[in-house]
Amino acid sequence: MPTFAAVDIGSNSVRLEIATLHGRSLREIHEDREVTRLGESVFRSGFLSPAAMEETVKVLRRFHRATQKYAADSVRVVATSALRDARNSRAFREWVRSATGWKVEIISGLEEARLIHLGLVSSWRVNASPVLMIDLGGGSCELTISNKGHIRETVSLPLGAVRLTNEFLQHDPARKSELQRLRGLVAREVGRISDRIVRARPKAVIATSGTAASLAGVSHALYKTKGSRENTVSRAQMRRIAKRLARLPLAERRKLSGVGPRRAEIIVAGAAVYAELLERCQLLGFRYSPLGLRDGLLAQMAAEYDRSTRSGRQIESERWDSIRAAVGHYHVDLDHALQVRESAMHLFSALRSVHRLAAEYQEWLSAAAMLYEVGDYVNRNGRHRHAYYIIAHSEILGYTPEQRNIIAAIARYLGKSRPTPGDGPMKALSVEDRASLPRASLLLRLARALNLGRTGAVRSVQVRVREAEVNFALKVRSGASADLETWAVEKESSYFREVFGRELSAAAE
Repeated sequence: MPTFAAVDIGSNSVRLEIATLHGRSLREIHEDREVTRLGESVFRSGFLSPAAMEETVKVLRRFHRATQKYAADSVRVVATSALRDARNSRAFREWVRSATGWKVEIISGLEEARLIHLGLVSSWRVNASPVLMIDLGGGSCELTISNKGHIRETVSLPLGAVRLTNEFLQHDPARKSELQRLRGLVAREVGRISDRIVRARPKAVIATSGTAASLAGVSHALYKTKGSRENTVSRAQMRRIAKRLARLPLAERRKLSGVGPRRAEIIVAGAAVYAELLERCQLLGFRYSPLGLRDGLLAQMAAEYDRSTRSGRQIESERWDSIRAAVGHYHVDLDHALQVRESAMHLFSALRSVHRLAAEYQEWLSAAAMLYEVGDYVNRNGRHRHAYYIIAHSEILGYTPEQRNIIAAIARYLGKSRPTPGDGPMKALSVEDRASLPRASLLLRLARALNLGRTGAVRSVQVRVREAEVNFALKVRSGASADLETWAVEKESSYFREVFGRELSAAAE
């Protein structure tokens, strides 16, 4: 049974979860958490403080020992808002690598929201639809509208509880002027997206993270009634809780049920955000879920190990939705992209004994086939360079930065240039992927050649593989001509010989 570990380096706390894959289900075997306030100084000065970094690294060493104790087969370590904003994040990541050997991956707010969504839909039955998911952390607040398990819209707002506390609340209890400024900023940020949420008409609201857990605990302690659910908070209750918390000094907030000593320091700002979201977006309330980013990371790792899992199907759906959205955004000819993709998938299968690429390259080649024309949106001159930049830096959900770099590089080398070790796109890849990239890119070149005329002249291709040569027999549609496609395939023969050591020929039949 494979064992996976997920580490979430947040602005307020650092969390670890270890789980084993039993059949198609994940079972948690260890969990750990520590408040280190890594983002506290970032939101004031733009830099991670040495003390916060040292404390966080100390906790990560403890996590590292736990992953060794439980013999984790794979560990993924991600960081969110604090490291996205910090000017010295590289120093921290190098410190972590030196102390643990782990590579810290800084994920965007949108990827953070996607992983939280994945953790929820992979582990929890959500019957209502559409659903609004809220994750309010130390540095940011992620909002996701989900419909039948598909992400329809997601946005990240700079409304983290630690960020807002440091920015506005300097006294205990907070002064009226401080609260007014805090609420003014929150209202402005929520106002940017409230219309979209109102139009979506979510039938359920699910909130994750420590702030939501504390607010649900306070609500249950103060307003519990017969038949009420412990993890739910209504809009009216949230309004009263936010006002009550703002009036209480820190010592009194710490006494409230559900609010820990460190959470009490930032709960006023978090409550203000939830109160504004429920009010401005016309939401009846929210339900707290203990699932979150770590669960999404574990689901992603399980899916990459076994695509037949529920999370595997979910990730495939998310990736395809995201690619289709990018195709539409950059005005790519969808029919042509689908035809090139179909050809690329056929060649990947038919030439498997020739290219010998790892199985995961099939999906990366598929994505590159759909997206290789996005560079035309910028300018046809240099379009392959533009395509590389767009793919590598766009929010194509469900792929790690390394995977996006591979997809982008496959799409990059479709013109006169060839992948060489000194190229920037090649330097961004691992040693193994640098060796594989020319083979994958050549498959896409051939798939594009088979559809060069954009007329659908080539109905199918029979690939004949021999010891020293490969032949493409092009089945042409009645009344059509495939002269252009035949010429384009044979134009790649010298490069085919260089990469695969075999002759390539093509003929229409």
